[in-house]
Amino acid sequence: MDMLSIIVYATPLVLILAWYLYRHLHFEKHSLETHFEAKEAGLLEPASLHPVIDPVRCLGCGACVHACPEFPQHTVLGVIEGKAHLVSPTECIGHGACKTACPVDAITLVFGTETRGIDLPVLKPNFESNVPGVYIAGELGGMGLIRNALIQGRQAVEAIAQANRRAPGKRLDVLIVGAGPAGMAAALTAKSLNLTYRVLEQDSLGGCVFKYPRGKLVMTAPVDLPLVGKFHFRQTSKEQLLAVWNDILQREQLRVQTSERVEAIEPDGEGGFIVRSPKAGYRASTVLLAIGRRGTPRTLAVPGEELPKVVYRLIDPQQYRGQHVLVVGGGDSALEAAASIAAEPGTAVTLSHRSEGFSRAKLKNHQRVEAARKSGRLTVLMQSDVKKIGTDDVELAQGGKRMEIKNDTVIVCAGGILPTPFLKSIGIEVETKYGTA
Repeated sequence: MDMLSIIVYATPLVLILAWYLYRHLHFEKHSLETHFEAKEAGLLEPASLHPVIDPVRCLGCGACVHACPEFPQHTVLGVIEGKAHLVSPTECIGHGACKTACPVDAITLVFGTETRGIDLPVLKPNFESNVPGVYIAGELGGMGLIRNALIQGRQAVEAIAQANRRAPGKRLDVLIVGAGPAGMAAALTAKSLNLTYRVLEQDSLGGCVFKYPRGKLVMTAPVDLPLVGKFHFRQTSKEQLLAVWNDILQREQLRVQTSERVEAIEPDGEGGFIVRSPKAGYRASTVLLAIGRRGTPRTLAVPGEELPKVVYRLIDPQQYRGQHVLVVGGGDSALEAAASIAAEPGTAVTLSHRSEGFSRAKLKNHQRVEAARKSGRLTVLMQSDVKKIGTDDVELAQGGKRMEIKNDTVIVCAGGILPTPFLKSIGIEVETKYGTA
């Protein structure tokens, strides 16, 4: 083969190799920049289930990066020095697609970190707790992502059906507590498998989704649900999602009872349970807890917190137009609330956080707050604490000094308390995960 032929055949290969190297180096640079930004902002604590990459096994192929449903809108995973890295930890919301995509099994999905533990109930692979017959799915078990909660709700009821704990005519096959994503999927699955069931929800249809602020965008990946088929919403509003669920509820005639809080779950002495609410007692062979982790908001425990102007979630930013508002907290819900209200005409918004950084919030929310602060629409008080809430003001402490600010409304977004006493009353064990599966 003469030199001209070699050049003709080799040139396309060289060009392809050059293009590949360029893209690889460009993405490595982007990964480094993303990780640097997250580190500088102190955003290094993932909020939920997240990947840990074994650098020895990792090939640096980038399959995990592109498998992440958040990519390319958010660079959650990147490649640095030829190895995959979790470059933007707070953007990770627990899809778990990265582990499935890895060709060499170099990824482990874990809860918590070495410095920040997460309390979770002890569960078997089939979602059954240490109490035989009591199952847990969704946010309470650590799966807050809508798609994961939907899948778990379906899988948990399938496991219940396989356990075959039925007692025809005497009690329900399964009593489902909670009508959020996991509870809705569980109800659809129970009906499709001809199980007798009932759903009890302390609030309204949608559970935690119902409590989202008005207009909040909800993102989820496609999932197949019994009786419904493909449930596909890549990005939609809270209102649109709830409208679809209401339509499913009516069309399938699901047995869902809202505004009915479960107060106790007790053995019935015959291998099943009695589930008690203020309205009735229900007998069931099995119980599926599909409730959220934040049913009980974390309070500030300060004088004046009992005033009606103190609330624990944002519904509609527009209702605070013309008001002096204090938002307390440092997570995504607090930052979203502060930035949204600050964008309304005539508002004076203060964001108070006890720590020195927003380590648990997503970068986009951090940037929204910073932009609002720089524009003068938002006052940010880091390392501050609320000491007293008055009718027309609030007293805070920062750096050893006390201050009073004018105030019409206080929104506390300090997270929620895991219903540990409720779980323990049933006999369910809870463990703290520090970066373990």
